Amino acid sequence: MRTTTEQSLGSGAPVLAIDIGGTDIKYGLADPGGAFIHSGSIPTAANHPGTMIDRLSALVEDARISHPQQQPAALGVNVPGIVEEATGVVVTSANLGWSNFPLKELLESRLGLPVALGHDVQAAGFAEHRLGAARGFDNALVVVIGTGIASTIILGGQIYSGHGYAGEIGHSRIEPLGSAAAILCPCGAAGCLQTVSSASAIARHYSAAVGRDVPGAKEVMAAAANDDGAAQLVMDRAFDGLALALAQNVAMLAPEIVVIGGGLAEAGDALLEPVARRLESVLSFHRRPQLVTAALGSAAGMVGAALKARELAAG
Repeated sequence: MRTTTEQSLGSGAPVLAIDIGGTDIKYGLADPGGAFIHSGSIPTAANHPGTMIDRLSALVEDARISHPQQQPAALGVNVPGIVEEATGVVVTSANLGWSNFPLKELLESRLGLPVALGHDVQAAGFAEHRLGAARGFDNALVVVIGTGIASTIILGGQIYSGHGYAGEIGHSRIEPLGSAAAILCPCGAAGCLQTVSSASAIARHYSAAVGRDVPGAKEVMAAAANDDGAAQLVMDRAFDGLALALAQNVAMLAPEIVVIGGGLAEAGDALLEPVARRLESVLSFHRRPQLVTAALGSAAGMVGAALKARELAAG
C-alpha cells in the first residue's frame, strides 16, 4: 500500500522555488538538469507582508549570488490559504494573516522575475501527479495532513482549483448538524475534519486527555500502538473522521487513487490500514481507489513550485 519514488524535475530552465509554510519557508534553486543545487529552510517567523517581501527577496538574491552561472528564469512561490493564481493575489491566508495581498505583482516588481504563485497543497499535489505517487492517473485526490488538512483534486489529468477554493477537505463537516461532539474550528465553523484528524488536533486531544503536553501526533500513534487507551480513542476518532471525509470525496469524484501526504503519512501502513478498513466499511457500489502514501515527502511543495516556475518560463 506504500508508494515511494525518487525522480528529478527533468531537464529545463533553471528556476527558483519557495514554499511558504506556517512553520518554515523552504527554498531551492533547480539547475537545468532538474537537481536542487541550492536549498534550505528558514523559520516563517515575521509574516507582515512588507517584511515577507524583504525576506523572500533576500533568499532569491542569495541564490543568484551563490550560483552566478545558474540565473533563474522564473520563481515559483507557494502560500497556504486561498490563492487566485490567475491574478497572483493571496485572497486570504489565516496562517500568515494576509488578506487580498498582491504577492505576485510585488515580487515581480522587486525581483524582475516572472512569478508563478500557487497554493501550497495544490503545488504538492501537482508534483505528486507529475512525478510522484499519482503519476499516470487521470483522476486522483492528494490529501496533505499537517497542522491542518487540505487536498488537491485532479480530474481528467488536470487540477481542479475552483479559483483557489477547491480541495479544502479539512473544512468539510464530519459531525451531524447540532451534534454536541462538533468542535469549533478556527475557520469559524464547527465539526470540520481537521478539528479531529489533523496532526495538531491529534496531539491536542491526547494532551487534554492525559493532562500533559506531547510533541506531536507521531507520539500519539506510538502510544496507541502500545495499547494506551487514551491514545487509541484519539486515533480511532481521527481515523473515523478521515475515512468519512474520503468516502464523501470518493462518492463525488471517483478517484482512481488517493495519496496521503504530510507528516502523518510517515506512519505508512499504521495510518493507511485503519483508514482503508473504515473506508471500505462505508462504501457500497463505489469504485475503490488505491490508497497510498505520498512519494515526494516534505519536498513535494517545493518541487511543485519549481515545476510551475518552469511552465511559466517556457511560456
